[in-house]
Amino acid sequence: MRVFPGNPYPLGATWDGKGVNFAIFSEHATQVVLCLFDSATSRKESTRITLTEYTDHVWHCYLPDVRPGQVYGYRVHGPYDPYGGHRFNHHKILVDPYAKSIIRQMKWHNAMFGYRIGAPKQDLTIDPKDSAAHAPLCAVIDPSFTWGEDTRPNIPWHKTVIYETHVKDLTMQHPEVPENLRGTYAGVATKPVIEHLKSLGVTAVELLPIHHRVNEHFLHEKDLSNHWGYNTLSYFAPDPRFTSRPGKTDQVREFKTMVRALHAEGVEVILDVVYNHTAEGNQLGPTLSFRGIDNSAYYRLYGEDLRYYEDFTGCGNTLNMKHPRVLQLIMDSLRYWILEMHVDGFRFDLASALARELHA
Repeated sequence: MRVFPGNPYPLGATWDGKGVNFAIFSEHATQVVLCLFDSATSRKESTRITLTEYTDHVWHCYLPDVRPGQVYGYRVHGPYDPYGGHRFNHHKILVDPYAKSIIRQMKWHNAMFGYRIGAPKQDLTIDPKDSAAHAPLCAVIDPSFTWGEDTRPNIPWHKTVIYETHVKDLTMQHPEVPENLRGTYAGVATKPVIEHLKSLGVTAVELLPIHHRVNEHFLHEKDLSNHWGYNTLSYFAPDPRFTSRPGKTDQVREFKTMVRALHAEGVEVILDVVYNHTAEGNQLGPTLSFRGIDNSAYYRLYGEDLRYYEDFTGCGNTLNMKHPRVLQLIMDSLRYWILEMHVDGFRFDLASALARELHA
């Protein structure tokens, strides 16, 4: 496969019509390997590409032979030193923080943890099990979409009526929504649902989290789920739980179609967003993305003992907005949902935790 240097920006996997640029931030990694999978059901990657280009802490390459739909993940090398704040483990496949689509859901398995489950020293003992067969996987998307004459309603605040709802709950038992569309983005876009909202005088729907999320391990052990979705793994990828046509990028297109339909009826779309913590939990949580890419950059750690996470959220960790690349991640995510996905606004979950003691 041909490999060109590529560019450090934009971050993520970017299709330009001829090939794909891959770029991922990691300040403390010693090596980054891009892993390409043949399909979402693959148990192991078919191609490994070591990224040799490194610019401003961004590892990057350009692959002219890769197309939208390509399934991928990363392996990131570096020290496994919890006391030093580092938890690199190249045996783990990691989600691109800028992935626009997550094509495979995570399967809970001991291999999803960076440390050896049951070890006397817990997270101080690195785990050598490969997670490729169980890890969530990303997919390259083609962002093209026919928005037509889509226009933001721009309802004045004094006339705004916000309806907080959940994609599935809003549509799952509506008798006039086709059964195959219930519980989906497409279901929200149906005429019966929109007419119901307008009959109430609603001018904006505020959707509970639709960023890709995973269930916490303790819920999985009880055969339960985090229905509301406040356990984000990817800040750019729509949750595929709510697509009516499961596929590599169908959730992206279906979400855009929903927004376009709501806008056409004068209804704004507001997202409930969770930038205060991620789905990786505390020091005993899984290694899915940020932790394995650059733990000490992405998370706020205790200054006296970098093994542990500052937990302002009650969810095990807190994103480190003191780091410019983490602040960039959040701002880039917000811009993406406004400019590319055409949403109208945001409700920030536990906003007080975002910049707590930022200037202390």
